[in-house]
Amino acid sequence: MSAPEVVVVGAGPAGSATAILMAERGWPVLLLDKAEFPRPKICGEYLSPEGARLLDRLGVLKDVDAAGAQPLRGMRIVAPDGTALEGSYPTTGPWRGYRDYGLAIPREVFDRILLERARGLPVEVRERHRVTGLLSEGARVTGVTGEDAEGRPFEARACLVIGADGRASAVARSLGLVRPHRLQRLALIQDVEGVAGFEGRGEIYVDPPDYSILNPVAPGLVNLSLVVPLAHARPYRGRMEAFFQARLKQLRHLAPRIAGMTPAGPLMVMGPLAYRVREPRAGGVLLVGDAAGFFDPFTGEGLFTALRSAEIAVEVGHAALARGDLSAGALAPYAAARRRAFRDKEWVTRGLQFVIRRRSLANRVARALAARPALLDALMGVIGDFVPPRELLRPGILRRSL
Repeated sequence: MSAPEVVVVGAGPAGSATAILMAERGWPVLLLDKAEFPRPKICGEYLSPEGARLLDRLGVLKDVDAAGAQPLRGMRIVAPDGTALEGSYPTTGPWRGYRDYGLAIPREVFDRILLERARGLPVEVRERHRVTGLLSEGARVTGVTGEDAEGRPFEARACLVIGADGRASAVARSLGLVRPHRLQRLALIQDVEGVAGFEGRGEIYVDPPDYSILNPVAPGLVNLSLVVPLAHARPYRGRMEAFFQARLKQLRHLAPRIAGMTPAGPLMVMGPLAYRVREPRAGGVLLVGDAAGFFDPFTGEGLFTALRSAEIAVEVGHAALARGDLSAGALAPYAAARRRAFRDKEWVTRGLQFVIRRRSLANRVARALAARPALLDALMGVIGDFVPPRELLRPGILRRSL
């Protein structure tokens, strides 16, 4: 392989997608990751209906289906008072998803499929290569530094560095871009067995200040996540298993649902969940996926955002490489396009977070949605990434809802 024009840091979904799309456009790519694959990853393991379009674009949709990805046609949402919303992704009307259902799949399987697709292209993949810093010349990033599996230092120079290395992004942190978020929450996730009867839907149990999501990722296997205030978990540091089990029992409508469950994997803990990342001011660098920031997993936007931000970054990066101009100004259209792509859904997510943190409000909203199927359908389409969030304010939707 010739010297890389692009170095991608992180071989998860955002990084592998970036490498695939860059290589398809003819750019030599070096893809680095500190881990050895397959590796466990804390995640809700859900991909929205519109995510299938991105998988098809990447050439892996058939492989994901063949690997046993579970179709989900909607979500069952249970409010604190027991009001149950049977939300389905809309299959009629002006807005349709690429598919009529989302997908649930274990991350170890999903990441392996994407990484193997990247390996089949002009992409050099180096596992167990930890990036620790950046090379720069003036106001432009020109490469990365790090250590290989034996602890030996390495340098990799490139015209464009793309940070896809998640919440602990060495790229974003080397540039001093990461900022704390006032929403301080902790996620606890475990694969479990012995919970059945999903009927093609995931399930969400809202019981402020907590919520829990059940996601059937394979036959007989369920991804169980619990999101709690970080302050409530701090006193139990070192006793997270006990805290997890006790907290699950406090969710009144969830506890009987999981009474027969047994663990099928280790408990994984991550927090604080939300953090902010400023846009880079340097040239020669872009951030995709969780490396560019994260808010909260209630609407399951993580994997879609990873793949879609990779798609946007490659569009801008390819044009900049073709012009031979990797300055901050030449790469600035990425930040604007990313904001346009995700801003409206972020406002919806923030609104939902406001609701689910307040018990009486969550109950009132659930009862209102139960009485207004058109509004619930539109909301499910927004969560599914194929109905524009502004449709929730369209007069026809509001008239039918009210």
